[in-house]
Amino acid sequence: MEKKKILYADMSLLLVAIIWGSGFVVTKNALDYVTPYYLLFFRFTISTIILSIVFFKNIKNASKQDIKAGIIIGSCLFAAFATQTVGLQYTEAGKQAFITATNVVMVPFIYWIISKKRPDKFDLAAAFLCLIGIGVLSLNKDLSMGYGDLLTLLCAVLFAMHISSTGHFAKESDPYVITIIQFLTAAILSFIFALSFEGTNIKLESNTIFPILYLAIFSTMTAFLMQTVAQKYTSSTHAAIILSLEAVFGSTFSIIFLKEPLTIKFFIGCMAILISVITSETKWEFLRGKKIVE
Repeated sequence: MEKKKILYADMSLLLVAIIWGSGFVVTKNALDYVTPYYLLFFRFTISTIILSIVFFKNIKNASKQDIKAGIIIGSCLFAAFATQTVGLQYTEAGKQAFITATNVVMVPFIYWIISKKRPDKFDLAAAFLCLIGIGVLSLNKDLSMGYGDLLTLLCAVLFAMHISSTGHFAKESDPYVITIIQFLTAAILSFIFALSFEGTNIKLESNTIFPILYLAIFSTMTAFLMQTVAQKYTSSTHAAIILSLEAVFGSTFSIIFLKEPLTIKFFIGCMAILISVITSETKWEFLRGKKIVE
């Protein structure tokens, strides 16, 4: 029974990685018909409404600490998705998938600032390898970086801040409440930015309905909840390895559906980043035969 639970958990995490990977392609297509901040507004609003209905009792018992934590985490989440979504207008979806994945390597260094716990040698090696991967993947011949890639790199930093802040606050708060509050915060900030930078002339065409619903229901609400539940039944190493495949699926779907080119430079850069992510998250303990400490 225990092995079955682990298998189901790992399969669930694989599905999460596929959903998140496909999200890059869906977002790229949606941006042809709807502006970035309105896309985020609809995405987070729908997720907030559905989760609020499902977990209404939790919301009723929310504490001030839960609300405060949700607002802080939600602000980081909005900033990360905003830079990612705007950046996707200026770069390839497959490339963005791998650059976004570098947030995993950044987390130990941001957590160092919060907790004073220094990164280990694997984190340092991962950071070095990650920089090489980003350089190969994104730098032009004159060593400049494109606007879309630069925004995506910033989004990776912001996602690392989101992960670190979630880890800091989640221990003392109701996970369902802070998830809903962070989505609500992101929705409100998206609406403010949409009004400020994109005006009020928004038209939703029929071909934008599916991308918005997919991103809201699957890439946001379902994926976040599946990840939370699945990680109760499998090791953090399993989760890290499987979820790092998000970048692989994102790149693969981009090549298949968006006809983005697969070059040697792209392949080398992606592999360097993928190995750096696995190094940072797992310390290669699954190869050394050491017992994972949860």
